[in-house]
Amino acid sequence: MKIVEFSITRRVTVVMLMTTLVIFGLISYKRLPINLLPDISYPTLTVRTEYLGAAPSEIENIISKPIEDAVSVISDVVRVSSRSRSDVSEVVVEFAWKTNMDFASMDVREKLDLIDLPDDAERPVLMRFDPSLDPVMRLSLYGGEDLILLRILAEDELKPVLEGLSVESGITGAESVGGVAAVRVSGGLEEEIHVDLERSRLANLGIPISQVVERLSEENINLTAGNIKEGEVEYIVRTFNEFRQVEEINEIVIDFKDSVAIKVKDIGSVSKSHKERDVITRVNGKESVEVAIFKEADANTVTVARLVKGRLGGIEKKLRKFSDSIRLDITFDQSKFIESSIKEVISTALWGGVLAVIVLFLFLRSIKSTLIIGLAIPISIISTFFFMYISGVSLNIMSLGGLALGIGMLVDNAIVVLESIDRYHKSGQNSIESARKGASEVGRAVIASTLTTICVFIPIIFVKGIAGQLFNDQALTVTYSLLISLIVAITLIPTLSSVSIRRRRSEGVQKKEQQDSAVGGSSLPSKILHILLYPLIFVFDAVFSRVTKAYPVILGFALSNKLSVLVVAFSILCGSWWLFINLGKELIPELSQGEFSINIRKPTGTPLAATLIAVKEIEEVVSNDPEIEKIYTISGSTSQAGGTIAEERENVGEINISLREKSNRRLEEDVMARLRERLKPLPAVEYKFLRPTYFSYATPIEVEIKGYNLNVIERLSESVMDEMEEVEGLADIKSTIEEGIPEVQIIFDRQKLSQLGLNLNTIANNVRDTVLGNVSTEFSKRDRKIDIRVRARKKDIGSVEDLENLVVNPEGERPILLASVAAITVKKSPGEIRRLNQERVAIVSANLVGRDLRSSVTDIEDKILNIRTPDGYEICVSGQSREMLVAFSSMTFAILLAVFLVYIVMASQFESLLNPLVILFTIPFAMVGVAMALFITAKPVSVIVLIGVVMLAGIVVNNAIILVDCINSRINEGMPRREAIIEGGKIRLRPIMMTTTTTILGLLPLALGMGEGAELRMPMGITVIGGLLFSTLLTLILIPVVYDIVEKIKESVWKGQLYGRT
Repeated sequence: MKIVEFSITRRVTVVMLMTTLVIFGLISYKRLPINLLPDISYPTLTVRTEYLGAAPSEIENIISKPIEDAVSVISDVVRVSSRSRSDVSEVVVEFAWKTNMDFASMDVREKLDLIDLPDDAERPVLMRFDPSLDPVMRLSLYGGEDLILLRILAEDELKPVLEGLSVESGITGAESVGGVAAVRVSGGLEEEIHVDLERSRLANLGIPISQVVERLSEENINLTAGNIKEGEVEYIVRTFNEFRQVEEINEIVIDFKDSVAIKVKDIGSVSKSHKERDVITRVNGKESVEVAIFKEADANTVTVARLVKGRLGGIEKKLRKFSDSIRLDITFDQSKFIESSIKEVISTALWGGVLAVIVLFLFLRSIKSTLIIGLAIPISIISTFFFMYISGVSLNIMSLGGLALGIGMLVDNAIVVLESIDRYHKSGQNSIESARKGASEVGRAVIASTLTTICVFIPIIFVKGIAGQLFNDQALTVTYSLLISLIVAITLIPTLSSVSIRRRRSEGVQKKEQQDSAVGGSSLPSKILHILLYPLIFVFDAVFSRVTKAYPVILGFALSNKLSVLVVAFSILCGSWWLFINLGKELIPELSQGEFSINIRKPTGTPLAATLIAVKEIEEVVSNDPEIEKIYTISGSTSQAGGTIAEERENVGEINISLREKSNRRLEEDVMARLRERLKPLPAVEYKFLRPTYFSYATPIEVEIKGYNLNVIERLSESVMDEMEEVEGLADIKSTIEEGIPEVQIIFDRQKLSQLGLNLNTIANNVRDTVLGNVSTEFSKRDRKIDIRVRARKKDIGSVEDLENLVVNPEGERPILLASVAAITVKKSPGEIRRLNQERVAIVSANLVGRDLRSSVTDIEDKILNIRTPDGYEICVSGQSREMLVAFSSMTFAILLAVFLVYIVMASQFESLLNPLVILFTIPFAMVGVAMALFITAKPVSVIVLIGVVMLAGIVVNNAIILVDCINSRINEGMPRREAIIEGGKIRLRPIMMTTTTTILGLLPLALGMGEGAELRMPMGITVIGGLLFSTLLTLILIPVVYDIVEKIKESVWKGQLYGRT
């Protein structure tokens, strides 16, 4: 091969090229962004529209339906769902994967502009789910009794400092490369000035609330009046009439009655207070103010978190000047899990590399030869960082997992090349000829085996759903590292081999070396390693010696009993396929990170204070568990699993729980199970356990009930819940159907209003001002603006009766009560109306506990067959099962396409259509090892397992390629076929065992699944190890048998054709 010739004659050039790659890789490593997962672009858009004062049924008809109708006709839309609640509509538009979301956003905006929505509805807001937009950190400010002070400190002291943080790059530190994008403050008490008016006084004086609102706004004003010139001096004229003291508001004149000034203090009271609370946050039982920190899009999560943590000490010290009891704690830190996960992947890769190098030494017994091959690992990995940098791949558990996955394979090419060089050297060839002939002999086979491994990743671009995006980075890193390892094998290995051998000048030494079992003799370091590894070497020699002696005998027996071998092999294959298809199924394993949350829901209409009591009760239950370290709660809001849109209602809450250090998946499950039992006695509280999710997909189990009548849908959903209660392994079963919201409906009598000369809009605004109040103006306090809210006293409007007795014409001569011009009724309206693909729907969801997804769905489908559904109604199972079917279907296509591409590469390598078919026998039989490995480790089949199968399609054929290539070479040299098969097996036994053992041991730390993020690595490691282990046994026995059969058939056909011609 020309490249081998070039490498041997231009050794310095080769070394310099490798050095350049390593240097560029090291530079790139420092500049790579660090994230937990690859950047995932979800094809979903959410249209959020607010329409204050509207009930869910109104929201559905005049907001949600028109939006659904408009967006449903957009190309590539696959699913449209909506939630209509009081005051707000959320329409979620799901597009096909691979859709250009920038163009999709433009299409949706164009359709929204054409919709005729009510004039007083807010403009629809278009939002897109992106996990990178979630807070990277959450801080809690607590201590002391003054929650207003805590809120002020968070807004005025903490927020400005954090929002100014940025990460600097470059030697001068002058170039900003991203940092904190925004800081959001919630919880505590927000200052507000209340003007509480007495209804009786207002009615007696004939003053409407709107007049008070208007007068305060007119009196609290600063204006610029222009400039005046006096001689050579120019003055700016400004009026200063803003309120300087809260007490000034009491003296504002609202009106004159009988020449007497009516001031604010005459009709009400002014007080410093706080806004109505919509969210209450607590940490470890103490009320707090939450500070959520968001990073800029291009900023490094870990670096930003370090930057923030570096400033917290100084910030807390400054805050304690206001109160010694103030504390600032980190309640959530995304970087902590990212750092530990990345460290764990790196550790896994290092251990895999160490084990692979130890195996090399056991085979080679030469430090020099081991180091020559071992160089392929660091060179390939470090150089990969450079290609990751130029292709925009971040350091994440998937990209680094790809490196850990391929670490054992990085030496495969080098092993085959060096072993070939070693054979020529032992036959008496000089160093340069050995390097040239040895590397050239196996060069094409090595290139082919590498291409088969790499080409299987091409079909991943056709994989739909989250799997395709999740594993793109992994495919790239494996491809980069294997390509570099190939370059190292056919350039650097021949170069170093020729140099290391060539410099042994002593003829006697060279003869001695040729008698050694490896390239190069023994040295002091080698002797030391022999002593240290003696027990391992002793066991290895005994096993390898027996295998070497037994293999030709076993192979000869197999060639003599081909039919029996085939029958046994295909029997095992059929049994394993049955086992594989009956294994459990799941989409993607959940990540365990020592944290989970409990979302609670009280009956609709429950006030925030009652929700807080329920949250406190759960806090008390949770705090008694010894495994729990920190509890952070939110009353009035819950985050949505798989999305960034929070549910903000007074009857919901969230309890976030952090476990102690060194937690694991089993411990999390145990704690959740204990808490579920302890929470059962709590009255009128629905709860659901959730883990932090970085993927946007549905709850594991979701059952959709479609129809029109909400009462019928509710009855069917109750039946579904009853049936699901009997299914083993389901937990947190809940329905989206909620108890109706209690509301006071005021329906005006337009004829009466007309007869009395009253204006409906004026009366409606008067009702709103009385009940809700109206922000008249703002009070300036330093740099802060405080709302001044004018409203009726709470005790004057505390019941429906008070509302009925509201005077609707304060300025009239004869008072008219609201009840005399309107029908006032108390009813319950639907709490929420959901729609799916323009049909009303209820969703019953559940989590899984100790059970796989597929078997659970099967049991549920059997159960819901017992439910009788009226015409026009439908019950079906969706959730992750729907996404799993899509993912598994596309992964099956990817596997078949990968096998086809492997065949193309091998056919080009061998210039034969039959030899590649022989080698392809290894792929289905590798599934035997996969099925057995998954069964033994009790792992279900998931997308990650199927990605491992895709990789196996490219890996398992490599040993067979090397073996068949060697057999063909011996046959071409004139050796009889049976002898060539046995001789080829004997020659390739050692490199096949070396490459297989290094790959398996390199993957072993990955398969053991220790540390954070192991859930995404362990199944793939188990899959590849199981498949590779069994396929290696297959390669050494079954492939020679099949090869012999195919060659005999080919000879018979050829002879038959010759006989026919004659």
